[in-house]
Amino acid sequence: MKRLIAMLFLFFGTALQVGAMQSPQALVQETSEKMLAQIKAEQQLLAEEPERLYELVNEIVLPHFDFEYMSQLVLGKYWRRASADQRRAFTGEFRTLLVRTYAKSLSAYTDQTITFLPFRELKGDDVTVRTEVEQPGSFPIPIDYRLHQRAGAWKVFDIIIDDVSLVTNYRSSFTREIRKGGIEGLIGTLEQRNRDASGG
Repeated sequence: MKRLIAMLFLFFGTALQVGAMQSPQALVQETSEKMLAQIKAEQQLLAEEPERLYELVNEIVLPHFDFEYMSQLVLGKYWRRASADQRRAFTGEFRTLLVRTYAKSLSAYTDQTITFLPFRELKGDDVTVRTEVEQPGSFPIPIDYRLHQRAGAWKVFDIIIDDVSLVTNYRSSFTREIRKGGIEGLIGTLEQRNRDASGG
């Protein structure tokens, strides 16, 4: 499951905005091509310096995600109960967790083919871009991206992989942690996990 969710980072990079704001479909498609090209261009460097993946994720991917809103959705009712400091701490640790999880998984990318399904224009600022990732010898994996408009740009706030929501998946595991040790306990768990992953 982690490997499949991690594939979302393949599909977002730095998109050049010319004139009016890009459509969400164009953003996903154009930036996916840029990200894939970057991975291929730096293949040797990435093999020699795995930490470079973290830099690519931070530079290319993160600008297209609304981490604060994702954090609100993941914590649900507990977001309202958290203090401002707790919200900031959780959002930072959650962001670091995703960067490390997905950067590590990107190293296993093996040139899967991405198919962009017809986009249905919807009213409002909440849309879904649908894709499929071909798997050799198996059925394609549907990956849907939910985006909304923030500050004049489209931002990703959830990904649904084979009918499993990223937000819902993390909400379930984090809720269990909160019930055991409260918000502070969850933040502490994430801090420790991130320190272990970085070798600190």
